[in-house]
Amino acid sequence: MPALPRFVPIHSRDNPQLKAWRRLAQDAQAYRKLGALWLEGEHLCSVVRDAGLPVQTVVLSQSRLAQPGWQQWLPAAGSHACVALDDTLFAQVSALESCAGLAYVLPWRGAGSVRASVPTVVLDRLQDAGNVGAILRSAAAFGFRQVVALQGTAALWSPKVVRAGMGAHFSLQLVEQAPLQALDALQLPLLLTSSHAGAWLHEAPLPWPSAWVLGHEGQGVSPALAALPHQAVRIAQPGGQESLNVATAAAICLHANATQALQQGLLQVDGGLHAPAF
Repeated sequence: MPALPRFVPIHSRDNPQLKAWRRLAQDAQAYRKLGALWLEGEHLCSVVRDAGLPVQTVVLSQSRLAQPGWQQWLPAAGSHACVALDDTLFAQVSALESCAGLAYVLPWRGAGSVRASVPTVVLDRLQDAGNVGAILRSAAAFGFRQVVALQGTAALWSPKVVRAGMGAHFSLQLVEQAPLQALDALQLPLLLTSSHAGAWLHEAPLPWPSAWVLGHEGQGVSPALAALPHQAVRIAQPGGQESLNVATAAAICLHANATQALQQGLLQVDGGLHAPAF
């Protein structure tokens, strides 16, 4: 049986590595500058561990190390460092209200590039991290394998979006800061939601694979994007509300598209994790 790794302690708040982790945990843009991700908590770490994704560093608090069972958080394969933090220092790094005492540091895979003919969700200048993360969860759940974030959209790998995504990031090909012209590479029909125009979602034939375009929370889809050839659909709202939250609308539309694809035998139910190569 191999010996357990030694956890190297960090005691100083001025440690350069600690400062970098604090930026990764609390700054929405830091991952782009530092080329790494800080993932905290049992749920996100278990997704990474179970998928066998590369981990640079395992970070545990001293109190977590004192508990039985901490060995389960050691990745099964790959080369990684192990660091122990005083509980106070871990809390200073963490952006969570309740510090988890467990984190992985991963390499960031980069901004990504658009893949053709992959079921896709396009985000047009969405700003709210919670909305973006929720849409990623719906995309992964309903068989969409790619999310393309156009320029002006919230950073896909920001700590708040990652937490809201609950592990969906690792089932998707993610493309960030894409120009409008990048959508040409999709080679897919575009579907745009509208509150007042287009066929009713529950009646419309929905192509598969497809690319759903979701617009800014207040402004909707940009005129330039709406000018592209597309199929417009609208969601029936018998209750009479003026509009739906964009993440709610996304879940309804993606589920409807997946349901039709399932009925036509174009998609199969699969509860497994699909981790893109990177």
